[in-house]
Amino acid sequence: MPSDSTAPANWHTPAELVPLEGREAFRGADAGTVLDFWRYAMPDLRTNTTRGLLAEFLVHRAVGAVARNTEWEAFDVLTPDGTRVEVKTSAYLQVWGQRRLSEIRFSRLRGRTWSPEAGEASEQSYNADIYVFALHAARTHADYDPLDIGQWGFYVASRALVEAAGHASLGLASVRRLCGGPVAYEELAGRIATCARSLLLTGETAEASTADT
Repeated sequence: MPSDSTAPANWHTPAELVPLEGREAFRGADAGTVLDFWRYAMPDLRTNTTRGLLAEFLVHRAVGAVARNTEWEAFDVLTPDGTRVEVKTSAYLQVWGQRRLSEIRFSRLRGRTWSPEAGEASEQSYNADIYVFALHAARTHADYDPLDIGQWGFYVASRALVEAAGHASLGLASVRRLCGGPVAYEELAGRIATCARSLLLTGETAEASTADT
């Protein structure tokens, strides 16, 4: 985003974010606190949207990321060393009734970048250095515990591998062929770092990607 000294006269620059703690009260009416809103908005960590955010949060914590990405970024997590990580999530169980377990598929692997200055890119691309495919492996609701990190498996691949596959989405068998077996949460940061080092050795970066296959 342009700095204040270079921004156009009509450019509306948001104020610096002040993180909320939850106890702040809404003003102008008795509408409760920010914590009340959080409880309303995310009461169930199993829903597709919230489960995706949870996976991003876990990766964010694992790599020691400093701040959450803005929502228009073309990747999900920025590591302290500048590695761009995209997190894709899938699960066998949903919050609605199912005749059978869901097919595991990780979608939207490429997309159009966007910025306030340039708008949307004309072509799709692979926009992260590392892809983390996060699978929640519970197969019965009796076993499903959204607070049990051990129920997640994390598959990690470099952008070069994902781009070479040439697909906008991948099923579990394809992910396993690209990544090998999953790693547990305790090993996730190490696997991401290993993939990032391989990118440095080969000179591959997300900025080099302009594929639209």
